[in-house]
Amino acid sequence: MKVVLLADVKGQGKKNDVIEVSDGYGRNYLIPRKLAVEADNKILNAIKGQEAAKQHQIEVATAEAKEQAAKLDSVLLKIRANCGADGRLYGSITTKEIAEALEKEYGIKVDKRKIQLDEAIRAYGKYDMDVKLYADIVGHVHVLVCN
Repeated sequence: MKVVLLADVKGQGKKNDVIEVSDGYGRNYLIPRKLAVEADNKILNAIKGQEAAKQHQIEVATAEAKEQAAKLDSVLLKIRANCGADGRLYGSITTKEIAEALEKEYGIKVDKRKIQLDEAIRAYGKYDMDVKLYADIVGHVHVLVCN
């Protein structure tokens, strides 16, 4: 008997897997406990449709991330900050400030948690940092901290 799992079943498979089980195990254990349903064409087509939709979402998100990475590579972000007599900034430039400046100046929305800052920016100068946009897609931001 072929069944489609509705939940993870130890030793059998994960949710939405189509597996072959004995008739008794399927009818007496899996189906009554709502762990599986019998696989027919309607259910198999629905699963194929869900997988196709999920794959399409991944492709769209990847394309958007690549486009955003290309935009970020061409950006030189200038952030103005005050400093003391020794040339060090009052406080530091955070990823939140960088994300806000990107949105304000260039209209590029980036989550502050995705900006990878090696160490705090505490002095004037040019800094390069990575922005993790998607699984394998990384953009680069060039930040110039000036007076």
